[in-house]
Amino acid sequence: MHKLEYLIERVILGSRWLLVIFILGLAAALAVYGISFCVKLYTIALHTFDYDPNEMILAMLALIDAALVASLIVMVMISSYENFVSRFDANDHEDKDQVSFLGKLDSGSLKIKVASSIVAISSIHMLQVFLNLEKYENEKIMLIIAMHLTFVVSALLLGFLEKMNAKPKSPGPGGA
Repeated sequence: MHKLEYLIERVILGSRWLLVIFILGLAAALAVYGISFCVKLYTIALHTFDYDPNEMILAMLALIDAALVASLIVMVMISSYENFVSRFDANDHEDKDQVSFLGKLDSGSLKIKVASSIVAISSIHMLQVFLNLEKYENEKIMLIIAMHLTFVVSALLLGFLEKMNAKPKSPGPGGA
């Protein structure tokens, strides 16, 4: 029975490497999204003198939105690999500072960062709607506001729960 249990545990632990397929898929999606970003940027550059200030603001907000989404993808890729597949070993990298931040992306902080990113993305979308109010019906505007507030409340609750679950730091030598 012990050998069967050992085999099952090895299969379960080994299966975490299947996550690499998803992480590499996200990397490919990020590359495609990068191409899309470059096309948007090129289009904006072509119309720099044609856009009125409001259209330029909307175009810049679209680029900021894309950057936030790309950052979110990178955050999920790195933390998923670090937390579920394998640790990045700083000793294996020439530039140790390049991977020094990785240990700070635990699952709790990742949830907070993802929620914060979603709130920021939602804020940008809401700002885009407010700059184009004439294109939206009141019901749709109210739905967008309700969704944004839901994201905000969810992020606040996640932060509160993370703070509640955080282990209290022990005082240093001589501290009370």
